[in-house]
Amino acid sequence: MTGPQFTCSVSTQYLPEQSSAADNAYAFAYTVTIRNTGSVTAQLVGRHWQITDSAGATEEVRGLAVVGNQPLLKPGEQFEYSSWTRLATPRGRMQGTFFCMTEDAHWFETPVPAFELSQAHGLH
Repeated sequence: MTGPQFTCSVSTQYLPEQSSAADNAYAFAYTVTIRNTGSVTAQLVGRHWQITDSAGATEEVRGLAVVGNQPLLKPGEQFEYSSWTRLATPRGRMQGTFFCMTEDAHWFETPVPAFELSQAHGLH
């Protein structure tokens, strides 16, 4: 038995129509895919993001749910959502943690490895 485990992948895209170099505002969309790779049904309850621009300014975002959802995933199921963020520089990075709970109320954390936000190109 592997127990509870979620894995995440992220793709990003620069949003030129939502950005303005004159205003030091660079917008990026990101799509997160969360897959239950464990052996038990579990729910994503909350998240914590660290968003850092290339000047070193860091913003932390914490809260319940992701885009208003707290998906309950059976083994093998996945949930995908898209959101966006804005930086003061044309490059930056995000990393985070999803807080999850099994059906029998055992907490576990799912790390989201750091990913780049770049005006030059999206990562797929």
